[in-house]
Amino acid sequence: MPHDHPHHHHHHHDHDHAHGHGHNHAHGDHLHSHMHDHDDAADLQVLATQFIDGFVQAADKAAYLRLAGVPFERPGVGGPNALKLVDVELKTEWQVGTASPSFGARELSYLPFPGQMIRERTNMALIYVSMDEKNSLDIREFLMTKKKELEE
Repeated sequence: MPHDHPHHHHHHHDHDHAHGHGHNHAHGDHLHSHMHDHDDAADLQVLATQFIDGFVQAADKAAYLRLAGVPFERPGVGGPNALKLVDVELKTEWQVGTASPSFGARELSYLPFPGQMIRERTNMALIYVSMDEKNSLDIREFLMTKKKELEE
């Protein structure tokens, strides 16, 4: 969620800091309203879920991948087109609890989820092979790369 908090920025522009509406400033401290990494990760997960749903429902899965810009060949140790896309792997998991380090002890603090909190997660990986190697590209990594390319 967006929220205001003080932090320092290095602005690379030559003008005073008279910003329009929506850009919060306080005297002395610099305040911003913006999205955080957690929100970016949540957005990426939504995009990945939609991508996976589209792939599963696509009548022509190869055409779906081509339209999305998924490369059927990638660089590998053997050259620029050494790796060939051979599999699309879907893996479904259900998180039934959470575990994290306990404060001051070498144990995990374990919290099992009540039934209504258990959610299904499906992840996708693009599997590339060559004579010398096998490479797995997580769909979230692919989508993040595509997003960066579109922003440039």
